[in-house]
Amino acid sequence: MTPPAPAEAHPDAAPPTRAAATFAALRVPNFRVYVSGQALASTGVWMQNIALDWLVLELTGSPAAVGIAMALQFLPILLFGMHGGMIADRYPKRNILLVTQGCSAAVATTLAVLTLTGNVTVGTVYLLALAGGFVVALDNPTRQAFVGEVVPAQHLRNAVALNAATFQTSRLVGPAIASLLIGTVGTGWAFAANALCYLGPTVALGFFLKTSELVRTPPLPRQKGQLRSALRYVAERPHVAWTILLVGVFGTFGLNFPVVLTAMADETFDGDAGLYGLFNIVLAVGSIAGALVAGGRSNARLRTILALAAAFGISQTAAAFAPNLGVFVAVLVVMGVTNLAFQAIANSSVQLWVDREYRGRVMGLYVLVFMGGTPLGGPLIGWVTEHVGVRAGMAACGLVPLSVAAAMALVLAVQPLRARRRQAVLAA
Repeated sequence: MTPPAPAEAHPDAAPPTRAAATFAALRVPNFRVYVSGQALASTGVWMQNIALDWLVLELTGSPAAVGIAMALQFLPILLFGMHGGMIADRYPKRNILLVTQGCSAAVATTLAVLTLTGNVTVGTVYLLALAGGFVVALDNPTRQAFVGEVVPAQHLRNAVALNAATFQTSRLVGPAIASLLIGTVGTGWAFAANALCYLGPTVALGFFLKTSELVRTPPLPRQKGQLRSALRYVAERPHVAWTILLVGVFGTFGLNFPVVLTAMADETFDGDAGLYGLFNIVLAVGSIAGALVAGGRSNARLRTILALAAAFGISQTAAAFAPNLGVFVAVLVVMGVTNLAFQAIANSSVQLWVDREYRGRVMGLYVLVFMGGTPLGGPLIGWVTEHVGVRAGMAACGLVPLSVAAAMALVLAVQPLRARRRQAVLAA
């Protein structure tokens, strides 16, 4: 099934070269400002992710506890993800992002102070993870929709992919810095460094972004039933609904890296935080390549999204049964490529397939299913990892997305056959 082309596209424009298409959004000054701020913030996020996962593992010695911390970060998205998208439709997105940056910095600062003073407990880490989740429930759908205001429609797919590439590039730097700080001065300094990194997007959004050049979406007037109308809107567009459903499965079961990679580093390969950081760096190398591949595409079909999800499932299942560290690291690169290519193409396709006035709420639903399933998937995979085995937990993370992508592909292949049969019966 091929979705209709977005009304905002510019079909008369001359087709760019492959290299030019890959970096087209960088010709927009506002996007250069925006992505520069995000690069610094993303570096801090990866530092904190590594530090938080390892801190919980140090405090508890339990992969399941890491899964609980991970779940608490995403529980607010499960409960309020679409509400965050509705707020993004109602109010200026730039202002919302300025507020969320300050709140995220406050959470990171609190973690730093508690850890550096020796007063941190797993309970306080859980509470702060939950608080950070509430911030993300508003920040993430707003950020997703805001990219569509920073660049014109013809550059949206490329902007989403380059933003993802920037996020993954920071994954090369963030884990390395975090591992260095954890190993030398302690975990608390990784949290402190993250708090400082939030100055990047705050300064970019507040002082350097040219608001007059934003492609603004008119604010959504307050009315009853706006969430229900967004759900109906998605249900009436099967290509959007299928993609969001697959994204939900992918996020719930496929992306439990903090659970399975910490356990693989610690138990399977007898490593430490440095090895866990290396795994994240290797994933990032593949992810950058995957995002750039996605950025060079001018369009994508649903079957492309299904194929990438299946390829990711196969690669993660293969990694689970890697016989040694070298093979495991090599397969992680493939996981990174397929992971980010899937995410970037699915994200940009959904944004291009929906009208602007629905974009915040639809991306709220997108974020809800993508990240909101983690409170279910994280503890479940943590339990399997702890009680059945590390390799079994990682294999489950690959087999579930693979099975669902295959089932969707089968359903989509059967539908035209059924339609032709009905037409033949009616013609007879």
